[in-house]
Amino acid sequence: MDNVTIGLIQARHDVDGGEPVAKHKAAAIDKHLGLVREAAGRGAQIVSLQEIFYGPYFCAEQTPKWYDAAEEVPNGPTTQVFREAAKELGIVIVLPIYEREGIATYYNTAAVIDADGAYLGKYRKHHIPHVQAGSGGCGFWEKYYFKPGNLGYPVFDTAYAKVGVYICYDRHFPEGARMLGLNGAEIVFNPSATVSGTSEYLWKLEQPAHAVANGYYVGAINRVGVEAPWNMGEFYGQSYLVDPRGSFVAIGSRDEDEVVIGTMSKSLIREARESWQFYRDRRPETYGELTRL
Repeated sequence: MDNVTIGLIQARHDVDGGEPVAKHKAAAIDKHLGLVREAAGRGAQIVSLQEIFYGPYFCAEQTPKWYDAAEEVPNGPTTQVFREAAKELGIVIVLPIYEREGIATYYNTAAVIDADGAYLGKYRKHHIPHVQAGSGGCGFWEKYYFKPGNLGYPVFDTAYAKVGVYICYDRHFPEGARMLGLNGAEIVFNPSATVSGTSEYLWKLEQPAHAVANGYYVGAINRVGVEAPWNMGEFYGQSYLVDPRGSFVAIGSRDEDEVVIGTMSKSLIREARESWQFYRDRRPETYGELTRL
């Protein structure tokens, strides 16, 4: 299969952050199941949701309330619901989940579900930000909620393509993006929750550069809207699929719920890698200082 249809789902979260966790999850899961079905109906074969899709970006504050949103992966209820949907629709789903391991160890995770509903594995976000964003004490307070990932940079051999995952803040670090390429990724998904301001100019710069440097497609997903009560800034959407030449295949709006559909070509991946022999010409024996500095 040379051409694979990709669906990227961006959506606003409509429930005020003051509501109970269970209300957030129920509303968001119902909404995203509908969007997943829309994506499948439009021909998508691989679909990715946004970072921590089943609630608000609660890392704007630091409160233990949100620990209740975490689930085991893959044995939690949300993964099971989307495994059933993947099997029914015959699609691959990249499912970002707030993961609990054991009694109280937490990760920012994405499960990868194959087109037959099989759970293939998970990626845990490696790079965890902890910075203020705007006024009022809001921020990306992720170290309060997540441990750094410890499962490396796996690539999942799905029914349609070899899939890697990098989550939000990870995108600022080229080392992991290269590892995903070395591990065989044909497409890397970056589910995100990022607001207008400091990093917006990088949104359409860094990830196309990763795609070119590594000869794969990147699917970048960002939520939309302003979330109460924090109002930390506008999640500016613009989810996109970019090819190994750095060309935008499809791009979403800034402020609308949307299923962004684009097509990836495996022959273009081969053409790009044969034209630019970055993997042949790299010099790993000279890079040792990267891990010592």
